[in-house]
Amino acid sequence: MNPYYKDYGEYLAERFPGRKIQKISVNAGFSCPNRDGSIGRGGCIYCDNSGFTPSYCFSASGVKEQLEAGKRFFAGKYPEMKYLAYFQSYTNTFLPAEAGKGIRIKDIDKLEKLYRDALSVEDVEGLIIGSRPDCFPGEVVDLLERLNRERSVIVEIGAETSHDTTLSLINRGHSWEHTVSAVRSLADRGISVGLHLICGLPGENEEMIMETVRKVCELPVDTLKFHHLQIIKGTPLAKKIEDGDLSVALYDPERYADLCMRIIDEVPREIAIERFVASAPPEKVLAPKWGMKNYQFTNLLINKLRERELNEAKEF
Repeated sequence: MNPYYKDYGEYLAERFPGRKIQKISVNAGFSCPNRDGSIGRGGCIYCDNSGFTPSYCFSASGVKEQLEAGKRFFAGKYPEMKYLAYFQSYTNTFLPAEAGKGIRIKDIDKLEKLYRDALSVEDVEGLIIGSRPDCFPGEVVDLLERLNRERSVIVEIGAETSHDTTLSLINRGHSWEHTVSAVRSLADRGISVGLHLICGLPGENEEMIMETVRKVCELPVDTLKFHHLQIIKGTPLAKKIEDGDLSVALYDPERYADLCMRIIDEVPREIAIERFVASAPPEKVLAPKWGMKNYQFTNLLINKLRERELNEAKEF
């Protein structure tokens, strides 16, 4: 057990006792309402979804094929592993519809088939569904509740920040109230909810980040994901910075670790922190270039927490 915060391994051990669980990412061909014209075009200014999607999601065609490819990828190291089908790419509760209308009731059957295809694969114990807070109409929540009665369903929502001014600046296309409403709606149905947050978005200082953390911790969430802002080649954010239209204060590892320590102090133990960093392929990243693996940053953070603990003990 991590002595400093509840990590994702502890969360999974509680949810799936006696089983070793691994995520397998799935690209089911979903769209995004912020790209296809339903609410906007161009997407979030920092977004390059392909940079965070495993290669087997592109080499295999259907949901079942991708899961089998993922199982083969992990089987050598973890022969006894069970799996969660992670619908990761884009907005996985949104199917393209007529512009401006979003998901339609008749699409629910198609959505359910995709999820059930994943659940039909041997050793798949449940679903993790990544989405946006404005893509949970009642029909979708009803479907997730039904599935959750049969198998484990976990929803991960990209909230990014609680500040509407920032959400507008980064072209998210939704408000903080959408996040609050989605989390409460899902939690009321007994569905585990996690939120994704980005630290260092344009216009935000550290106190604004901590305000978001405090607001998030007041919601019925089970897990949190954090990462520092990365400037990815070819994104609108990269172009705006190049043109001088936006500036961002990028984190170095030491300063970001100090922020993460503040976050840990704020997050109650019952909420698991899945991660503090996420890395796009180095060749895609313009800045910041840390030159370190995710586990190396985690080690840096744990060492800082341990050092602080020892210093506090000496004071007594």
